[in-house]
Amino acid sequence: MKPDIPVIDMWAPIVPTREIMGHVATHFPVPQLGYLRVFQKREPSLEAWAAATKAMACDDDVIIAALDAAGIAMALVTGFDEASTGGTSFILNEHVAAFADRNPGRVIPFAGVDILRSSAAVREVEHWVTKRAFKGLSLRPFMTGLPADDRRYYPFYEKCVELGVPVSIHASANWTTSRPSDLGNPRHFDQVACDFPELKLILSHAGYPWVLEACLLAWKHPNVYLELGAHRPKYFTTPGAGWEPLLTYGQTTIQDKVLYGTGAFLIGAAPAMLVDEMRAVPVKPAVLEKWLWRNAAALLGIDSQKVLART
Repeated sequence: MKPDIPVIDMWAPIVPTREIMGHVATHFPVPQLGYLRVFQKREPSLEAWAAATKAMACDDDVIIAALDAAGIAMALVTGFDEASTGGTSFILNEHVAAFADRNPGRVIPFAGVDILRSSAAVREVEHWVTKRAFKGLSLRPFMTGLPADDRRYYPFYEKCVELGVPVSIHASANWTTSRPSDLGNPRHFDQVACDFPELKLILSHAGYPWVLEACLLAWKHPNVYLELGAHRPKYFTTPGAGWEPLLTYGQTTIQDKVLYGTGAFLIGAAPAMLVDEMRAVPVKPAVLEKWLWRNAAALLGIDSQKVLART
């Protein structure tokens, strides 16, 4: 039985389709091996990764069934391309587009581009948004090796303002052993929001562990949002975990700026389990509904009736 309140998952961000898993099996960025060590709790290897991803590959109906079981009406799935600094294009936009085309109305496709390719990559953003109906751009400063206020990002911010689409950007510590976590510190996004006040900027992972700073940025800047993906909601109320500012400001001054994302692929948990944890967080019911889907629908211009029709 589906929950009464739907969910817009604003950070899936990977789904195990056969084409996506077939590609990532042999295109894992070496700098990200630390993620496997942390989340899989064992010494990582590219060989083990390849075997595991091939085993995970499944048909679309299995993926959609998992979304249905969680009450997820729509899920943000993204490309990742930092070939210049990561050695490979991790998730291809073409594969994201294929999944979205096969499942109309269920996927929120975001593009990944290699910003060090400069103007060619800017043209790619325009292509995916205007020709393939992608809904935004996804960037990861820790993989690019440049903080978000580096001027090499600015043509991409400008293009997203022009196209009227948001930028989802990694704003958190990272688990590589070669890239400083400071690349995700919210302080870098303050200057971006000052320079591009019209840019819809989604701080992915809510700036953790700098949650207070991230909350204040969302309070300060009208178009800065916090997305909660890849965190276990059951820890949001754990004393000392650092989420107190979110539970305070997220229910008051920035209650319209919080977006929920599961990060299910990274965590390695079923979306339904993560959504159940989120529903159990002691947040005012009207606020929780905003976090789960209403804020995302307003940000992306999604008709609320289409979301509610999937419950």
